[in-house]
Amino acid sequence: MKPLVLFETQRLRVRQIDLADEPMMYAVYSDPVAARFVDDGQPIGRDEVGPWINKTQENYVRYGYGMSAIAERNSGDVIGFIGLVHPGGQSEPEIKYSVQRLYWGQGIASEAVAAMVAYGQREHGLSEIIATVDPEHLASQRVLTKCGFSFREDRPNEDGSITRVLAWPVSGE
Repeated sequence: MKPLVLFETQRLRVRQIDLADEPMMYAVYSDPVAARFVDDGQPIGRDEVGPWINKTQENYVRYGYGMSAIAERNSGDVIGFIGLVHPGGQSEPEIKYSVQRLYWGQGIASEAVAAMVAYGQREHGLSEIIATVDPEHLASQRVLTKCGFSFREDRPNEDGSITRVLAWPVSGE
């Protein structure tokens, strides 16, 4: 069965993930440069991909959304992943995304984030979405602010590092 398409933009098709995406997910999340700013900063192991896909499929059932594949609209090639998630069971939805390094600097992340926020609002009635980023990851912060997110707080982590939290919509709107 073909994965459900959530939405399309001018250049992208965003659809639910399925197990056939395992090789591309591994390619994206095993890149040590790209993984530097994802979760614990370590590349994902091949054995972690299948369970991760299963978890996101559980999120589709529980919340109606989860991580999704970003594909080029014309070719259908998967070039990254984006989604709305609730890590650790947190109440507010959080946007997460990663794009293959080959596609960095082309506005792919901005296009996907803006469309995912609109999708979350339109299809799931979300009035607030957060994003967490490493304070050193300036490119991701630019993507998020371009898409209407604003600084909420810097949260200290147990290891002494800081996680920057941005929120959409901008406070007061």
